[in-house]
Order: sequence, then C-alpha cells, then structure tokens
Amino acid sequence: MLAKGQTVIQYMEQLAPKHVAEEGDKIGLQLGSLQKEITGVLVALDVTDEVVEEAIAHGCNLIIAHHAIIFRPIQQLQTDTPMGRLYEKLIKHDIAVYISHTNLDVTEGGMNDWMAEALGITEGVAPLKDIHTERLSKLVVFVPKSHHQQVLDAVLNAGAGWIGNYSHCSFNIEGYGTFVPREGTDPFIGEQGKMERAEEVRIETIVPLGVRAKVIQAMLKAHPYEEVAYDLYSMDLKGRSFGLGRVGRLKQPVSLAEFIETVKKGLQVDQVRVVGDLNRTVSKAAVLGGSGGKFLQSALFRGADVLVTGDIDYHTAQDALMAGVALIDPGHNAEKIMKLKVAEWISGKLGEHKYATPVFASAVNTEPFRFQ
Repeated sequence: MLAKGQTVIQYMEQLAPKHVAEEGDKIGLQLGSLQKEITGVLVALDVTDEVVEEAIAHGCNLIIAHHAIIFRPIQQLQTDTPMGRLYEKLIKHDIAVYISHTNLDVTEGGMNDWMAEALGITEGVAPLKDIHTERLSKLVVFVPKSHHQQVLDAVLNAGAGWIGNYSHCSFNIEGYGTFVPREGTDPFIGEQGKMERAEEVRIETIVPLGVRAKVIQAMLKAHPYEEVAYDLYSMDLKGRSFGLGRVGRLKQPVSLAEFIETVKKGLQVDQVRVVGDLNRTVSKAAVLGGSGGKFLQSALFRGADVLVTGDIDYHTAQDALMAGVALIDPGHNAEKIMKLKVAEWISGKLGEHKYATPVFASAVNTEPFRFQ
C-alpha cells in the first residue's frame, strides 16, 4: 500500500514541526499537490534540474528539500527561463515539492544536532541562539470512570503531559458530573429528559501548542461521550525553547588542526576555510548549518573556541580574528548531511505503518563551487 502525500508530510512534521520555524521562512508545500498516492520520495538539499531528473528516474512524485525553490512572490511564470523550466518540469511530471528549512535546523534531533554529533560535540549541548519558545496550554477534560485510563493514555501518548524532562504528567480528581440528555441525543449514560449523575474523573495536563490539535483529536476519539466537556487554558509558563545552531564541549581537547580533520570527515567535505591559529586548543565548539556568520557574537558569548558554519564573509573573519574565536567554513553545502538522515526517518515511519512507498536520499552533488 502506498502512502498518501499528507501521510508522508505528517511524519516529516513529527520530525520538524512547522511552528518552530523562523517567522517568514519559506517552508511547507511550495509546488504541486499532496492529495495523491506517493510513488516515491526523494530527499534533497536543493531542487535543481539534475535533482528533478533523479526524481523522475526513481519514479518519485514528491521531493522533500531543505532549501526553498520559491523565495519571493512570482509575478509571472515564464517557461523559457531556467527557474521557469524547472517549475514546468516538476508540474509536467506531477512532482510535488515540500520544504523543511529552519524548522529542521532547530528541532531536537534535526539538522544542527546531526552536525554537532558528526563533529563530536557531545557534552552539555545547547542551542547557540534561541529563536522560539513553545506556548503551553492546560487541558482539562471530564471522563466517566469506566474510560478514565483509556482517555488518559490517549492524550498522554499524543504528546501531552511534558514538564521539562518528565513525561506523562497529569492530575486526576474523582467527582460527579450532571447532565440532561435532550431530544435527538444518543447518550452513553442516562436517558433522554432525565437528570443523570455520573461518576467522572477530571483530568488535567499540559499541552504544547505543536501537538494541541493531535492531543484534542486523540482525546475526542477515545472519549465515549457524544459531547465532550473539556477546557483549554492559555498559560504564561514557557515550554521548551528551540534554537539555531548547537554549542557544547568535545570529549577531549584537540588542536584546531586536528578538529579541522574531524570537520572534513564528519561533514564529508574535502576543503574548508579557516580563521585562527592551527595550534590553538579547541575544547568547546559551536556549529550552525548554512550561513551562520551573524551568530559569531553568540558563539563568543557562549564561550566557544571555534564556530563551524558556512558562507563566512571577509569582515566577519576579521572580527573573529580580533575576538580570538576560530572559524571553520565547510561551505553551505555541508548541510547535505540531512539527506540520508531525513530519508532514514521517513522510511522508518512508513515501514512502521506498513506503507510500501520507497524513500531515496539524493545522490546529486548540488555544491555550486569548484576548487582549482
């Protein structure tokens, strides 16, 4: 059985929820439709003509990419321009394009965690720069005692009940609920026109915004009543924070020269640009996929000895040299580490649910620079 497009994206958004992306980021479905069976998924860093040809060769009708193909509003669509021809080819072959960008960067177990792991940043790992703090609600629902555990399990397993590193947190109070079933009802307990007094349990738990719809859906599905009595309260308490980049300590100090070799191997690049004394000691490192030069001050504030990021400009390099922070620039394309990781995630989720849709990690090298 092939998975529907919405099903594939549901799994993708479990990994990288859209609500944690930077404001204004170009994410989500950018071209095509998800209202179809997916014959194959191709995971790519960029969507180029070669990547589209690869999707066609594999029989894929969905590309999940990290970098957007539409950055600003399109005033006209001319198919005699390079981008116009790309859009035309995608449309003619019914290939949808879905983008997961900064939401994949910041999420736990996403891009920057993969990069940190590849570089051996394993101790005291934290975001380099917080950009999003999750909003919390309190859910209160009243359940008949006979279905208390069923409903409680449903909401907690859907993602409610997290407080810090504690999961499945709830508070439960027994009491009595009253109601009169009116004409046209089909009550689970009681009779039409008669006051009913039912033994019920009040369940209270915390619900993060990102899973609120999923929790409510699970609650309603598990609850036996026709009309479910529940409340959602907004809270001033802050939930989890999500941030760009990662910073943390290496297992043991190394020289900058040694760390450079770790970067090359971990991010699968042949060459890097470097700022700093190759003999200096590196104990604490920061990494940020993509263009991260503007986060130099964050790395300095966090006490990093070196910042690994792409697209470093001349003046940022000078600032780092003066501040005594080393820089390693492996290029923007180092984010290609996401292709295999995302493909493995989606493939695993589809396999768990017995879907036969194949998932491929793009083998196309989209690095635009060549070194002579």
